[in-house]
Amino acid sequence: MEEQAALSKLRRDERTESGIRILYEDNHLLVVEKPVNLPVQADSSGDEDLLTLLKKYLRDRYEKPGEAYLGLVHRLDRPVGGVMAFAKTSKAAARLSAQFNTHEAKKRYAAIVTGRPKPRDYLVDWLYKDETTFSSRVVPKGTEGAKEARLSYALLGQAEQTALVDVELYTGRPHQIRVQLMHAGYPIFGDQRYAKENAGEQIRLWAYALTLTHPTQKEPMTFFSAPPWDEAAFAPQIALLPAFSVCRGVYLDGDCIAVDKNAGVETEGELLGELESLFESVYPVHRLDANTEGIVLFARTEESAERYEQLFYTHDLRKIYHAVVRGVPKQEDRLVHWVKKDADESYVRICREGDAGTQRCELSYRVLGSDGEASLLEIELFTGRTHQIRVQMAAIGHPVVGDDKYGDRDFNKLRKKKTQQLLAKWLEIDGHVFESLRELEL
Repeated sequence: MEEQAALSKLRRDERTESGIRILYEDNHLLVVEKPVNLPVQADSSGDEDLLTLLKKYLRDRYEKPGEAYLGLVHRLDRPVGGVMAFAKTSKAAARLSAQFNTHEAKKRYAAIVTGRPKPRDYLVDWLYKDETTFSSRVVPKGTEGAKEARLSYALLGQAEQTALVDVELYTGRPHQIRVQLMHAGYPIFGDQRYAKENAGEQIRLWAYALTLTHPTQKEPMTFFSAPPWDEAAFAPQIALLPAFSVCRGVYLDGDCIAVDKNAGVETEGELLGELESLFESVYPVHRLDANTEGIVLFARTEESAERYEQLFYTHDLRKIYHAVVRGVPKQEDRLVHWVKKDADESYVRICREGDAGTQRCELSYRVLGSDGEASLLEIELFTGRTHQIRVQMAAIGHPVVGDDKYGDRDFNKLRKKKTQQLLAKWLEIDGHVFESLRELEL
C-alpha cells in the first residue's frame, strides 16, 4: 500500500527543461508525449533525439552521476507524435519489452486520411522493408523477407475529402499504419514519404493512447495524449478521444454532447463517468440498453437538460435504429403492441390492450437486406418503451440476432453473436441531426 501511495504521488503532467511533456513517472516507468519530427533515438541526421533528452532530464532532476539508465521498449516514426513509454530499470525494460513483443500492450492511433473509408475494417498485408531507402511496401504473401502486418480501424468522422479514423495495431512493423492505409486507398494526410501530397503539411498521425501493465505493480494503465490538430471538421471526435473505451464523439457544443456509445456500456454508469471526467457538467436525458450501441445525447446545462427531457417525454423527435433480425419479415410493416414491464425480472411482456398497467408500443420497419436466414432492418420508433424493439420484433417471430433474453439462443450461437445486433443509428431533435457512422453487418 505504501508503494502504491508513492506511485500516485509521482503521477503528474509537467514538462522537462527541453519541453518534453511528462504524462507519468515513478521509480520504474516514464511515460511522455513525443513531439513530432523528433527522432526517438540518435540517427545519422545528428539531430537531437528523445532518448538523449530524457536521459539528460533524469540526470539533472535526480542529480545522477554519469549517464542515467533509460530503456527504449518501443518506437514511433520520426514525424509522428504521441504517447511513448520508457523503462527506468532493467527489470522494467525486460517486462515492458515482453508486453510490446507479444502485443499485450495496446497502441491506438488517430489518423486523418483522404477518401471515404469503410465504417470499419481489418487489414492484413505483408510488408517488406527496403533497407536502402528505409521505406516499406506491401508485397505478396511469401515474399522473402516480408512480415505480416495487421491492424483494424474504425471511422470516427467523415468530411468532404478527408476522414478521421481510430487505428489499433496488432503487429509493430516499420511505417505499418502509413503503408497499410495507403495500400487500402486512404493515404494519411500530410505523409510526405508515402502519400506525397499536401506538401509542407505535418502528417496527421498521432499515438493517442497506450495501455500496458505496470512492470512491478501489475496493474493495467492507460495513458492518453490529445492530437494537437486544429481540425474544425473533427473537433468533437478529437475532444472525445479520451473516452474511446466507451464511446465515439459525434457532436459537442455548449448545450449538449452527442456520442456513439459502444455495446456493453451502461449509459448512466461507465459512459456518464467518462464524460464527467472530461466536462464540467453532464446530464443524461435518455438511455440505451447496455448491449445496444449508437447515439446517446447528454445535456451540458440544467436548462438544456430540462428541454431535452421534455422532448423525449413527448417524443417530439425522430429515432431511427438498425437491427439484424432472424428470418425474413415482409418488406415493411407498422407494429403496435401493448406491453407490461416486470420490474423484478427486468422483463417486458406482450399483453392485451386494456390490461392494467400496460403501455402502447409502436414502430415501423423496412428491410434493407437479407441473406435468407437473417435480415437487416431500418426501424423508426414512435414510442420509447423499455426493450421495445427487441420485444416487438420477437413478438412477430423475428427476434433481434444476439438477443438471448427475447430471442433465439441456438440461432445466436450459430451466428456467433453474443450481443444484440441493434444500433441507434440516427436521432433528430431540437434542430440537430446526429448519426452513427457504424454499420451492422449480416
